[in-house]
Amino acid sequence: MSTFDGKTVVITGASSGIGESCARKFVAEGARVVLAARGAETLQRLVDELGADVAHAVPTDVTDSNACERLLVEARSRFGSIDILVNNAGHNSRGPLEERSIDEVLQILDVNLRAPMVLIRLALPTMRSQGAGTIVNVASLAGRFPLDDEATYSAAKFGLRIFSFAVAEELRNTNVRVCVVSPGPVETGFILDESVIATVPPLVFSQPMSTADEIANLVLASAADGTRERTKPALAGKMATLSYLIPGVRKLLMPLFERKGEREKKKYIARHSK
Repeated sequence: MSTFDGKTVVITGASSGIGESCARKFVAEGARVVLAARGAETLQRLVDELGADVAHAVPTDVTDSNACERLLVEARSRFGSIDILVNNAGHNSRGPLEERSIDEVLQILDVNLRAPMVLIRLALPTMRSQGAGTIVNVASLAGRFPLDDEATYSAAKFGLRIFSFAVAEELRNTNVRVCVVSPGPVETGFILDESVIATVPPLVFSQPMSTADEIANLVLASAADGTRERTKPALAGKMATLSYLIPGVRKLLMPLFERKGEREKKKYIARHSK
């Protein structure tokens, strides 16, 4: 039997990228999935593919606290439990802070930080009453490294990471676990879509690119064993921490990484413009 047989998994940002890959992999491991995103049609196509007996779509704007509550109520109503919550929904608007509107700044915070906090708060009573549960928050290496032109996103992911660790400490004497997956750049539309790739800082492209499936594998591994944090690439995670703790290292390495990133970014732009 799989670790996830009969488990109910709620996944936000499930209509594409990492979230969609998580949905497919959890179902393949015997789980039932409740899929949340704003796009109803895209979610329903995924449900039709996976099967209505194991997948259920709940179109959700995670910035709406009432919608988050409805999502979890419907998950319990449809499948009877909430065993795993994957906070994967993400949003970014890149560029210097002073060029971002207040609404853009707040949207980044609402999707990447406020929504996971709300969903965790709403899910905890159910998980406690069940006697067990696992929360996996998809953060980012941007939350371990001050990233130019992504100040609010970096702050939101840093906040999500610290919030996760603090809640995990609050729950240390229970069977409810809180885990973090912190990926570097991932080959999804989040950074490679034609409408956004030009705004992505070159530094992002200096790191090895992961696939959505690779990050989804980390999510499932964390859901299975409760490891506090997983990063990919692992070396990039160590470098991010070192550069954060010792700013001189960042100052020394940044020009090298940015030159490499510029070269790689041009390759990705050329590849995706064909």
